[in-house]
Amino acid sequence: MDLRLTDEQKMVRNTIRRFVENELIPLENEVLKNEREGRPSLSEEKLLELQLKAKEFGFWGINTPEEYGGADLGQMMMAIVYMEVSKTFVPFRFGGSADNILYYGNEEQKQKYLIPTINGEKKSCFAMTEPDAGSDTRNIKTTAVKDGNEWVINGEKTFITGGNEADFVMVIAITDKEAHAKTGREGVTCFIVDRDMGWKSEYIHTMGEWGPAGLVFDNVRVPEENILGELHGGYKLGLEWIGFARWVVGARAVGTAERLLQMAIDYSRERVTFGRPIADRQAIQWQIADSAVEIEAARWLTLNAAFTLDQGEDNRHLAAMAKLYGANMGNRVVDRVLQIHGGMGYTRELPIERWYREARLWRIYDGTDEIQRMIISRNLLKGHVKIGDFI
Repeated sequence: MDLRLTDEQKMVRNTIRRFVENELIPLENEVLKNEREGRPSLSEEKLLELQLKAKEFGFWGINTPEEYGGADLGQMMMAIVYMEVSKTFVPFRFGGSADNILYYGNEEQKQKYLIPTINGEKKSCFAMTEPDAGSDTRNIKTTAVKDGNEWVINGEKTFITGGNEADFVMVIAITDKEAHAKTGREGVTCFIVDRDMGWKSEYIHTMGEWGPAGLVFDNVRVPEENILGELHGGYKLGLEWIGFARWVVGARAVGTAERLLQMAIDYSRERVTFGRPIADRQAIQWQIADSAVEIEAARWLTLNAAFTLDQGEDNRHLAAMAKLYGANMGNRVVDRVLQIHGGMGYTRELPIERWYREARLWRIYDGTDEIQRMIISRNLLKGHVKIGDFI
């Protein structure tokens, strides 16, 4: 058992850390100013420029198979990458990647959707959540009805990340009402639907800077060949998409919390009250200590979930634990850091209040706290996982 990063992992981590420090963090004031004035955080041109700079560092398609031009570094390395990139709120994503379920496409679909997405020529989004169907997929109402060689989709999706910018959507719809009514899992199919086939999107305003979309499908006709995976096999694809996203939330929370904790440490050394730095106050010291311990715990929960996936093993239990603990840890840390900064932490001159708003989302999207607790407790109560087993 080796609980240390390899030399290669450390090298990749340090390279990404330098990229974040030199290329992304200097843009934070510009991002804050743009957001305060109602403009996009960064222009598309600037984001592309950053992606190309990252490509020069060797970071292109970090988890994309080598056959598609990627580095294929694995899930463990992906977790480390997310931890480093999440130390800034500058909206940056490494290029050369695509949603994991797009790889289930046939050869024609890969040529039309997967490869252009990897190359940055197209943008995708995934749509399963509906106004009355979040974690409870039994309430999905979007339908796809067969009509000749086409499927006619009707329904509404909500809180779809990237839905306003996407060129195509991977949408989950009911294709067998009777089967779906029995279990809430059967009888649903995933379709690849181009925007020009007729679906509409609208911006949803949130308390944070995350701008999801509401999608409307009104008699949108989709050819038979646009079924992704198997007919009635959409639930499995949806679980795989969400399952990957869950432990990533833990990684993001770790990176953000590390940056915030360092801000608290620096500020507590500088801020003087009653003749002494507040770093000398036990009330501040304990908040810093508790945050450091919780960050470390979340880090290893997340890395273990990623490592397990790299081994080809089922990591759903671990992913739920990493998501639940990491999201809540991040919320606790940002709250402490804002408290340590006092009134200044509450202003928009510092990014703490921005992270405060963003962190609250972590406990909701990709499965709420309550859903993660349900998954974890169910696995234990039904004996799928036993206390004390090394996972």
